[in-house]
Amino acid sequence: MKRIPMIFVLLCALFVMVACTSDATGEKEIVLPDDIPEFVQESDFKQIDWEKKAVEFGERGIIGNENKSGVIGADMPSLNVQKWMWHLWGIKNPGNKKLTIVGFHKETEKVHQILKDSWTTGLAGPNNGADAHTPSSVKIPESGEWAILLYTDDTLFDTLIYQINE
Repeated sequence: MKRIPMIFVLLCALFVMVACTSDATGEKEIVLPDDIPEFVQESDFKQIDWEKKAVEFGERGIIGNENKSGVIGADMPSLNVQKWMWHLWGIKNPGNKKLTIVGFHKETEKVHQILKDSWTTGLAGPNNGADAHTPSSVKIPESGEWAILLYTDDTLFDTLIYQINE
């Protein structure tokens, strides 16, 4: 007789432990690095449209979202440091603006700094038909599908989706 109440108590304890440790939403929490600019929000990553892949456009082989943003150099993605030239359309007074670039790896759901030296770089004037541009050295830490979030004026400007294989 003493076994039935003891089994009941153990089953109740097991049920409580499982209920407390299960993730009701099935989503991982996105952890932002400590040094990331404060205007970058977890919600920015939850709204990524992974189906909106970057495409090549223009005469210079820019890969991105036409008439919004794109990169020269992204056609040869590599896990080694390489030079990319960022282009943005719809930017007024680019000499007074900064561009913050944040990488997000789809599979691991990790946020990475992909600019070699910092999260943010200055913008320069028109180039290759874009209203603003800037060169940079980038380092992609691992292969896979990446969302590259671009911020100007501390606001999400655009998201570029690239497949990095090497």
